[in-house]
This record gives sequence, C-alpha cells and structure tokens, in this order.
Amino acid sequence: MILDIDAGNTFIKWRLSDGRRGRLLTADLTDAGVRDWGSGLDQVRVASVAGEPVNQTIKQYCNRFGLPMPRFARTKAVAAGVTNSYTNPSRMGVDRWLAMLAAYNDAHAECCVVDCGSAITVDYISATGEHLGGYIIPGLRLMQRGLLSNTAEILVDQAVEGFDILPGKHTSAAVMHGINFTFQALVEKIIKDTGGCHLYITGGDGELFHHLAGGGRLIPDLVLDGLPWGIEN
Repeated sequence: MILDIDAGNTFIKWRLSDGRRGRLLTADLTDAGVRDWGSGLDQVRVASVAGEPVNQTIKQYCNRFGLPMPRFARTKAVAAGVTNSYTNPSRMGVDRWLAMLAAYNDAHAECCVVDCGSAITVDYISATGEHLGGYIIPGLRLMQRGLLSNTAEILVDQAVEGFDILPGKHTSAAVMHGINFTFQALVEKIIKDTGGCHLYITGGDGELFHHLAGGGRLIPDLVLDGLPWGIEN
C-alpha cells in the first residue's frame, strides 16, 4: 500500500493506492487526521510546498504511527521525458513540476498545465517535453487579501456572491467583480495561447477555470498523479 501526500500552503491532500483519500487544512495537521492515513504501508511519498516545519511534522507523525519514513519529491532538470527550463531547477515549486510530469506523460504531446491554487500557475510544455516557461499570479483569494490588506479604506462585504464581471456599483462589487474580470481575462488568454494543445487544469479553483474555459481536462489530483515520476528510485 502506498500513501501519497500533496502538502500545499492551504490544504494537505492524501490518497492511498486502494482509492481512499482525504483532505485537511495544513494548519490543522493533527493525530486524528493522520490516523486516517492507515497502517501497514509500504511507502509514503510527499509533494510539499508547505515549508520545512510542515515537512518535519509529517516526518514526526510517520515515526509516531509506525509508518515508513516519507520520501519527498524534488524538482529536477530532467525527469519522465520533461526538461526543466529553469537554470536552477530547485527554484521551481515541486507541485508545478509534478503536475507537468503527470500531464505530459498522459498527453505525450504539447500541453498547458494550469494549477488554480493559492497562486495560479500556468506552464507550457512542447511536444518533445521541453518546458517553455510559464506564469505565476496570485489566486482569487490572494488577490482579494492583497488588495484589502494594503488599502485600509476599502471595505468589502464578503457576501457578494456569484461570478460577475460587470462594473460594480458599490465598493464590494467593484472589488469582487474586478478580481473575477482579471481571472476571466487569464482564462481567455490561455485558451487563445493553447490553440490545439492539450489543456490540463487542477487546484482548488480549477472547477471554476474549467467552467469558464469550456474545455480542457479537470484533474484534481494532478500533482499526486505526478509523484511516481518525481520520487528518486
């Protein structure tokens, strides 16, 4: 039995090779949540961008509950047919790397990977596996928090609902619709750029992106799917 863990900035997602899975807040990593990971495991594989304190906590829990010591995926210059464009590959988040490995090894063709998490990352891969570069922009909630934390006189009603991009007629609507407008513009830009290539979508806001894009493959576990290629043998 293999346990795969995707430790992000907001959530920790986990999946067992028998299909069981779960999710918990990264800040709420507790005994109760770890017990759901099961027992009698052969391997624990981890993709983490949550930082070293969280990584150490995962190790401590594995030790406490008699689980195998976790093996952490690392971003490499080349893996599973994909060549990293970064001069220093370790500077690329391992979640981006694993999502690209999973997408390319599914498509075996030119593809674009969009991960709509705390940050939105967009990466392009050629038909021959060359990473062509990408974009990183704030995610929807990060845009909102960033605006509000740096503009003391903007007061926003969090109850503004729906995805609307019409000009707002009060401050709350202007802020939320402006953020939505930025997100939709990103979607339209990516759809224009990708043309006939394969589009892969993941992340917490991936469902919204998929809806606006009107296509592409929505794969919530894309990072976990890339773990087998991201762990050194």
